[in-house]
Amino acid sequence: MKTLFVGDLHLSADRPDITKAFNQFLDTSLDDVEALYILGDLFEVWTGDDIAEPFAYQLADKLKNISNQLPIYYIHGNRDFLIGKEYAIRSGMILLPEVHCIDLYGKPTVLLHGDSLCTLDTAYQRFRRFRNNPVIKWLYTHLPKQTRLKIANNIRAKSKSSNMSKSMQIMDVDADAVTSLMTQVAAQLMIHGHTHRPDIHTFSGTSGVELQRVVVGDWYEQGSVLTISQNSLCLSNIPFEAQDSI
Repeated sequence: MKTLFVGDLHLSADRPDITKAFNQFLDTSLDDVEALYILGDLFEVWTGDDIAEPFAYQLADKLKNISNQLPIYYIHGNRDFLIGKEYAIRSGMILLPEVHCIDLYGKPTVLLHGDSLCTLDTAYQRFRRFRNNPVIKWLYTHLPKQTRLKIANNIRAKSKSSNMSKSMQIMDVDADAVTSLMTQVAAQLMIHGHTHRPDIHTFSGTSGVELQRVVVGDWYEQGSVLTISQNSLCLSNIPFEAQDSI
């Protein structure tokens, strides 16, 4: 048996090739899988369960069928943090807190999207605290649909423009934040996404114990899947033909 982890698919109507690749993955890669974890940013943007696009509802129905065979866990990303209970129920996904600890085949493991670890990006962290305010979330979800879509598009445009001027170091996770969280929750393995830099990092913790941090990659040009079993850990790519965004 094995457990799979994916993240940062950024599904949208503009990139049907990514949706197709994910559907193929779901159809062909779940044999002997006991759980699937989606570590955020399943969608490029999410403005509310009540205005999801048709392809998102089609995916929900597919995930719901799969959830009858194995659990599907979801941690919100920075792009789809507004996915709510309605969509989760329709898709059969189990919503997890933004930091979630599990025993993964005997290894204490912490799971998260990863944006909270980018502490050097102080401007983003200020926005993140504002965005996560329950009052702000409530106000946003009660705005007219077109207003929500306009706000989301403006935020995406500003984020893209801002990221172009930021250094790669600022947009990556901070090593001290990683070590601090793993020490706090007594984890030996951390799994996250967000940075779009798939890799397996091995380093020493504060007590000299060997720790691992695995970053699952995005699905812009190829799929990225982390497979973990009792005796193995494999971060692999799924080739697919990408297309330019419209």
